[in-house]
Parts: sequence; C-alpha cells; structure tokens
Amino acid sequence: MKVGILDYRIHFYTVKRNIIDKVPGVTYVPVKDYYSWRRKWALRINKLLDKNLVPTFDLNNQFEDFDLNKVDLLHFSNAISYGKTPWVAHFETIIPRFEHLLQRKNPETTQNKHTQALTQRGLAALADPACKRIIAWSENAAKNQRDLLSEFSSDLSEKILSKLIVLSPPQTLMVESVSTKTYSKENPIRFILVGDGFFRKGGREILNSFEKLIREEQLPLHLVLVSRLRKDYYAAHETNADIDWAKEKIASNQDWIEHFEAIPNHEVMGLLKNCDIGLLTTYADTYGLSVLEAQANGCPVISTDVRALPEINNTEIGWLINVPKTELGEACYQTPEERQILSERIQSGLEHIIRGIAQDPDVIAKKGQAALEKIKTQHDPVRYGEALRAIYEKAIG
Repeated sequence: MKVGILDYRIHFYTVKRNIIDKVPGVTYVPVKDYYSWRRKWALRINKLLDKNLVPTFDLNNQFEDFDLNKVDLLHFSNAISYGKTPWVAHFETIIPRFEHLLQRKNPETTQNKHTQALTQRGLAALADPACKRIIAWSENAAKNQRDLLSEFSSDLSEKILSKLIVLSPPQTLMVESVSTKTYSKENPIRFILVGDGFFRKGGREILNSFEKLIREEQLPLHLVLVSRLRKDYYAAHETNADIDWAKEKIASNQDWIEHFEAIPNHEVMGLLKNCDIGLLTTYADTYGLSVLEAQANGCPVISTDVRALPEINNTEIGWLINVPKTELGEACYQTPEERQILSERIQSGLEHIIRGIAQDPDVIAKKGQAALEKIKTQHDPVRYGEALRAIYEKAIG
C-alpha cells in the first residue's frame, strides 16, 4: 500500500510522530500539489520583500493534485483534499484548519465572501466520499470539531461527524521503571521544560517561580530548558524586550539553570531520562507531545489544564494547575487583563505544587511510575499501528 504525504511536511515532527512508518509494510511517499506550489512561491515572494505580503496559513492546509499522484491513499496532518483519491486526516483543533475559522470566537473577526466560500468548499471536501476519516488527536479536538459543525446545516454536519474518530498519539516507553531518589542541595530535584514557544509555554512564570523558591526559600531545585527562546507572540504576546529579559535571567542564574537551544530529539530524550519532573505550564497548546515524552521517561509532569492536557495528565500521574478557560478548554488570554490573571494563576499554582513536592519528594517516583503505566495502556505504538492499518484498509476498500 502506498500512502501519500505532503512532500514539504514529510519531516514535520507531528507527521513523523503520528503518521510515517506507524503501520508496518506501508510505504509512505512524498506527493506534490497545486497548493504546495503556491505556498513555495508565496514564501519566496515574502522572503524577497521581507514582509508577509502573501498569506500562507490557508495554503498549508489545502491539497489539490488533480489525482495525478499515483498512491492508494493520502494521509494529511490538518489538511483537506479536493480530489477524488481516498484520503484521511489527523487534526489537532478543527478541520478545515483555516485561519478565519480558528479565530471565529473572536468578536473582532469578520467573514467576507472569500472566507465564506473557502469554508463551504472545505466542508464540502470533508463531506465528499473521498474523505474517509478525520482523526482527532484528543477528545478536546473532537469537541472543538463538533462545536464548529454545529454552526452549519445538520445534513452536512452529520456526514462529516460520521467520519470523526479519536486516536491518541503513540509513544514508545523509554524506561521500564522509576526508582525513589533522595534529594538534597547537592542532588537537587531536576525539572525540565521543552519547547521553542518559551513564553507561551509559561517560561516567564517558571523563571520567576524557580528564582523565588531557590533564592528565597532555599529549595533544592534545578531547571533544564530546551528552547530557542523564539518569539511567537501567540497567546503570551511577548516582545523582544521579554526575550532579552529571559536571556539575561538565564545567564545570571547558571548555578541552577541549564539551557540548550537546539538539540536533536534523541538528546532531548537523554535529558528527560536524567530529569525528575517535566513542565508544560502553557498558555496554549493543542495537545502536549512533550508531556507524553516526559511520562515515557518516567518524569511526571506539572501542566496547566488547557485543551487536551487533562486527558493526558492528571493528579494521579502528575500535577494540574487550574486556570481560567473557555467552554472549549482554551485558556483566557485575549486581553491584557486576562493574560495578567492567567500568568498569576500559573505562577502561584506552580509555586504551591513545587513546595508540596519538596515536602514529600517520594511522590515523584510514585507519580512517575503511574505515568509509565498510563503510557503503556493508552499510547501503545503497536495498538496505534493496528488501529491506523484498519483505517487505511477500510478507506481503500
């Protein structure tokens, strides 16, 4: 069986994690199309002019090859196809993943004839018989999809919803068990945050909390950061001044901070194996693959309770920071006031949890072992591959 993957996405981390080589015996091949050609030229124009003159977001998530790629099936991540070749798609939030639909809850968002036509075409593609399955990463994503479709005709919605399933991402176990450790100033509790969107993932709150707990309260803590400290503005609305602040804070606290900018995934796994607790105190993440990776290394995780995180993290296997959220699980961060409240809630929650861990450090191994068991039962790569094979075989008849 030949399964086509968008050529420029074949090296994307989420595609490698969820799609490529997950079904033994299936050949995954790169495919090109009209929209990837348009995207390539749009990126060149934008680079040449040094401005985002031609938007590319929606181009990323559409596919039309006029059925010229000779594959049995197409498998997308967040994209839809307008052709007749059978296709399936994984999605993290909603599908079709168009910018105006992702922002539809924002009162400032307006829809024009172009976006309305794009929406209708996208929904028609999902309802078309060529679309065989839409695979939500999480129950939260499925909830977001049902919410989107509730705004359209019941006949169209029912056709699309009949193709909706939830399939949790796979995760290989990296360790077999977790041992209880003794911690001290010489052997501190090692925490780790992995992610380039540093401020969106709660980086400011982590630095402030750890500095306070180490300098003022003398707790035996050590922080490992794997991040380019990239500014992405989304959710946390950080500025260049914020990035400079973080760099200075890290540089002046090297006695308790290790910082790695860009390292291969296998080196990240090595760091996780040598840490005790993972961190994802995020403002906005659709899922949280770094949580699975930490848990697979026996590291229980402290996270916020946004989006899919309560599905993969809980108080039996880790720690959750409750934050203000919308009915769809998104943290409230649209206004400066909301972001201030969110930041305060994350920092106070993080400090409270870490103080509790320092008082009862045996809880680390207990939750770490429970997290390993959860990975075994809910994210087994073999069962995941079998489920994906069944989807493929049914799709091509």
